[in-house]
Amino acid sequence: MVTQLFLVTPAGAQPLPLPPAAAHNSDIHTLFDNLPLGVYTALRTFEHNKFLYLEAHLDRLEQSMALLGWDFRLPRPDLCQALDQACTAYPGRDARVRIDVLAAAPARWGLDQRGDTGRVLIALAPFTPPPDHCYQEGVSVDLAPGLHRDHPQAKTADFVLARRAELARHTAPAGREAPYEYLLTDPAGYILEGSSSNFYAVRQGTIWTAGEGVLGGITQHILFQLLETLRLPLRHQAIHVADLPTLDEAFLTSSSRGVIPIVRVDGQPIGSARPGPITHQLITAYNQHVTQALRRATSPTP
Repeated sequence: MVTQLFLVTPAGAQPLPLPPAAAHNSDIHTLFDNLPLGVYTALRTFEHNKFLYLEAHLDRLEQSMALLGWDFRLPRPDLCQALDQACTAYPGRDARVRIDVLAAAPARWGLDQRGDTGRVLIALAPFTPPPDHCYQEGVSVDLAPGLHRDHPQAKTADFVLARRAELARHTAPAGREAPYEYLLTDPAGYILEGSSSNFYAVRQGTIWTAGEGVLGGITQHILFQLLETLRLPLRHQAIHVADLPTLDEAFLTSSSRGVIPIVRVDGQPIGSARPGPITHQLITAYNQHVTQALRRATSPTP
């Protein structure tokens, strides 16, 4: 497994030493003590060094910083150049990419740092797409009512650690397969989002998804565009757990997975417990859209 860590500087992507125990690009926060956690975004490469809606990911980074009251400006030209450099040189076919903006620049790196350039990190790890059966047969998810975001609209690194600790306490009941994802609910029992995805329900031809109290996803933004093009109705309203038996379909979206059908929630079959026609339609439309929207990090957005 090839995991790499880089510091973004005006001179490009400077490699940083990563402890041998690093197994994933989200491990940097547990392997480096007292790292000043901040905000992050996670995505994947396509065709080795191309991205889908990279600018939107960077916009969300800046929005997250603004929500936390930061006045730090993201060094976009340096970051895009470093991304292109690091991903082009990456030895794997595609990479899972994580971009972190730390709350402060630590002195630990011991490199030539000017100003706040020590605050932006790029971590790369091998990307393995979900197996085909996830798209063809759907996945099962469970509920994690104890998990919540302190800042729902900001993608903060401390949530990753809280998520890891909370989900470690969850075990699937006897006879039930381990869940593919966990869903967050509000205190009243309404389903908000996945722990690393956005959640959608389909009922009588209408797509339902929470309109507030959730982190807006980049793939979600693409999906909303596709729904408009396909003339599929959308309601920005969360579904209650008690309404699961009334759903016809359900699915999730994320930058690394696209559109994944959900066939069971907390053991409750959704519809026929098979991916439904609307979900299949959206998977096809999303995959077609991806082929037309890929860009290198240094390529201008059309």
